[in-house]
Amino acid sequence: MHDSSSHSHAQTIEFPRETEGLPEAGKPELVDLADGAEFELEIMPVKKRIGDATVRMLAYNGSVPGPTVKVPQGATITVHVTNHGDLDATVHWHGLRLDNRYDGTHDTQAPIPVGETFTYQVHVPDPGAYWYHPHIREDYGQEMGLYGNILVTPRDPDYWSPANRELLLTLDDILIEDGQIAAFRESETTHVAMGRFGNVMLVAGEPDLSLEAKRGEVVRFYFTNTANTRVFNAMLPGAQMKLVGADAGHYEREELVEEVLLAPSERVVLDVLFGEAGELELEHRTPERAYRLASIKVADEQPEPSYADEFAHLRTNRDVAELRKRIEPFLKAPPDKTLSFVAEMDMGVPEGVPVVYVCPMHPEVVSDEPGSCSKCGMKLLAQAAEETTYVCPMHPEVTSEKPDRCPKCGMKLLPTNLVAAGSGHEHHGHGHHEHEHEHHGARAGHDAQGHGQHGGQPAGGHGSDSEHGHHGHQHQHGEPESGHDTAQGIEWEDDMVEVNRMTTPANMRWKLVDRETGAENAQIDWMFHVGDQVKIRLVNEMDSDHPMPHPFHVHGAGRFLILARSEVVEPNLVWKDTVLVRTGETVDILLDVTNPGRWMAHCHIAEHHESGMMFGFTVAPAKGDEASSTP
Repeated sequence: MHDSSSHSHAQTIEFPRETEGLPEAGKPELVDLADGAEFELEIMPVKKRIGDATVRMLAYNGSVPGPTVKVPQGATITVHVTNHGDLDATVHWHGLRLDNRYDGTHDTQAPIPVGETFTYQVHVPDPGAYWYHPHIREDYGQEMGLYGNILVTPRDPDYWSPANRELLLTLDDILIEDGQIAAFRESETTHVAMGRFGNVMLVAGEPDLSLEAKRGEVVRFYFTNTANTRVFNAMLPGAQMKLVGADAGHYEREELVEEVLLAPSERVVLDVLFGEAGELELEHRTPERAYRLASIKVADEQPEPSYADEFAHLRTNRDVAELRKRIEPFLKAPPDKTLSFVAEMDMGVPEGVPVVYVCPMHPEVVSDEPGSCSKCGMKLLAQAAEETTYVCPMHPEVTSEKPDRCPKCGMKLLPTNLVAAGSGHEHHGHGHHEHEHEHHGARAGHDAQGHGQHGGQPAGGHGSDSEHGHHGHQHQHGEPESGHDTAQGIEWEDDMVEVNRMTTPANMRWKLVDRETGAENAQIDWMFHVGDQVKIRLVNEMDSDHPMPHPFHVHGAGRFLILARSEVVEPNLVWKDTVLVRTGETVDILLDVTNPGRWMAHCHIAEHHESGMMFGFTVAPAKGDEASSTP
């Protein structure tokens, strides 16, 4: 460890970033394990080439991502985790309904000290794609590369439609500044307001991934969003995509889509038919721009066998369709629990001088009185009222007397004092490496394709002909009238870079609030029993110092169905463990409680989780039953 000046000019200790003497990161392996098998998993530092930079990262078994573990449904494997990382560790097996003592949180185990080993019994009751990651300083560990997939193969050979092959891909971003991963403090989390956005996109850990396919081939893609805060909207122009599954299994109905939305920690399962030979690009597309994620070369040769006919058939899965009747009584019933999502922000007030109040996301919004931004609802921050000069954080030579945009990069100009307060070095967070490119037609093109802001098809929907959103995320009703101008209640980019950098748990507090009791975060202490069906209402408050979307995750006490979004009934059911609650949105979920123990629920933006936006709850055995086991 070494001393370094923080952005507030106080001495802090940062996690190491040196690469000398570290082994090169390898390629992730596919490890096929049978029921009862044992597996060694080691946390270790590595060096990895990302674009022009060689950076220090952390890896599971020497690769970023870590190995993909493939196991049959119903199996239990033994995983010995040895920690040679930078700090105490746990491994959380995200989405798995396993034995509570192996959930990998501070509530269920003592952390693994550096140099020590802990043994997990990992049970996999449900088919689909899951993942593993740290649950101590998630913000640091995930950004540094500690994530890997678990593929659970179904008992039923007809569970998925036939495909020629399967491919698991993690979607991530990473913040690189001056040839290094932007520094992390040991003592506290930064970027707490919006989460840490990266400026380089990574797919399967690579900034420039190249894939191959055959004309007529059907490939099943399992996407996992492992980013700290970024929401991905994935598209593959030139190929046909069929949405078949999500977090914990297959959908009620298969459907053709043009794009899929993934909040942090969510998974999506897509069958993709490559109909023509040629060069394709996997893209992340927002209302403002498109980013190339990976290239796919489609060879002019036929696969054996061909599954094109099966791909054209949109199946209905009876096991999930039958849940439609089961949820009917809960649709109009009052919620058993209601959680509010709220932010409190206190950046201080300049002393001894007149002040004005300014929105850091919309610096043209200025008021003489405290209040909220009329455009996004964020708390206005106090600054000295002297004549204000605006500057581009990326191009400080660009200044203006008005809150315009930078002519060089298009970034919003910020008040000079905010940029100066937040800058310890220049931030390069809007270039997004060499893989970012403006989408042709920008706004007009997106509007034509259903990406319009406020009133068109929500970004991340199926396309212009869809009446409901895929992946349970989009809807045509109930969007907040004063949502962010980044469109449809999603913050696609960091629009207040330097202010975000300055936010810590000391000046930015994220809260989950139990509306019935008023309890907040760790003070919430719910009690359920195995077999309970619990309707939980999630309310993302606009009356908050910083309204923004939150991916809400429930650990392995059970799994849940999305009932409705802002009173619009969910049109396509699937078992979930994470749900994106957009700015100003209300989401009702039905938690199917199956596992006894002490469990967690939290926002899966890593910086929000680390700043306290989480709580624990207890599941007792079924009433009248002293013993209960995992299904």
